[in-house]
Amino acid sequence: MRYLPLGEADRGAMMARIGITSVDDLFDGVPQSARLTKPLDLPPGQGELSVERTISRLAGKNRPMGSCPSFIGGGAYRHHVPASVDHLIQRSEFLTAYTPYQPEISQGTLQVLFEFQTQVALITGMDVANASMYDGATACAEAVMMASRVTRRKHVVMSANLHPHYRDSVLTASQFLDLNIDVVEPLPEVDKETACVVVQNPDVFGRLRDLKVLSEACHEVGALLVVAVPEVVSLGAVKSPGEMGADIVVCEGQGIGNGLNYGGPYLGLFATRDKYVRQMPGRLCGETVDADGKRGYVLTLSAREQHIRREKATSNICTNSGLCALAFSIHLSLLGEDGLKGLAMLNHQTAFKLADKLSEIEGVEVLEKTFFNEFTLKLSRDATQVVEDLLDKDIMGGVPAARLFPERSDMADHLIVAATETNTDEDIQAFASALQEVLS
Repeated sequence: MRYLPLGEADRGAMMARIGITSVDDLFDGVPQSARLTKPLDLPPGQGELSVERTISRLAGKNRPMGSCPSFIGGGAYRHHVPASVDHLIQRSEFLTAYTPYQPEISQGTLQVLFEFQTQVALITGMDVANASMYDGATACAEAVMMASRVTRRKHVVMSANLHPHYRDSVLTASQFLDLNIDVVEPLPEVDKETACVVVQNPDVFGRLRDLKVLSEACHEVGALLVVAVPEVVSLGAVKSPGEMGADIVVCEGQGIGNGLNYGGPYLGLFATRDKYVRQMPGRLCGETVDADGKRGYVLTLSAREQHIRREKATSNICTNSGLCALAFSIHLSLLGEDGLKGLAMLNHQTAFKLADKLSEIEGVEVLEKTFFNEFTLKLSRDATQVVEDLLDKDIMGGVPAARLFPERSDMADHLIVAATETNTDEDIQAFASALQEVLS
């Protein structure tokens, strides 16, 4: 009863108050065909200590990324997070309500989000950023819906080289909207019916491209360019999407301040141009002065369905990744501009060192020449089996492209690998030796 404090008398009183005779009456609106006809196949309830032991045993089956050399990327990257980040996010100034509805008691949270917005706008090369989104994939879906609102058009073009998780999030979020979405590569000519073009840079295979010509083509016909950046550290070395003419930029912020955490929670970054700010989803924190002339922070824009009429809302996002945003902002502040550039260049150099080493192996072809910290290999064997064989040798060797694109038979021998500042020369040598062995 520890977590179920209400007894039979309490439940009876509540049912009497709302005019029902049993709990089953609450489900009259659910069709019989949608109801369970037997209990779920779950073990019986256990005590807290037993549950802890069971969960710990299950967790022990995972292999943490730091337990052996790892070259896995594909939208989730292992970067070093200083211990100071974890220490600072626990300070009392930030232990306010999770969502800052009452600014007078949420100044710590609001100030961090204000600084966070500034940082995101600077690194993406955009005018304004929100605070914040759930993750990069759902931020991409919000960007597509925003572009349709801005342009009042329904045709969306998505690059086939966009990460499939981002693509699927867009398709899922828009399935009940009147949008016509094409997923193609190469990209077709943009016309006056196009709401936006969605591309990724670097793309899912690690390739970098200059988007200036594409942005100009979009703007000539009134379409928007949406750029997704799953590896946020790349913005320390690569020309920003804003510089290349992007109208909306979405990023996965996990790479700064946030560990991999077995897949979440992560942090979505969202930035755009000033002229589109009122169509931006989520919330915007602003700076003001109080009655005594002291600086303070408030929610300046929050056009969510909690606050305004649903049909006028720009998003139904009902919270933000506040703690992840705090960790991001603290880590980025500790790095500074020069530190971010240095971190990015270290990633880039490590990846090129890895590519050079692997290219010497018979049966390995490096497919990209222009990349940041991730690239694709073509192998002489099935990539999925190679990854399994490498794991037996305590090497996490990357992401088989077939895992992301199971419908593409031509990807069976493609392996996407990533290198970050956490990979040493010894790691690279161990990977190369193990790969040469499993391919021979």
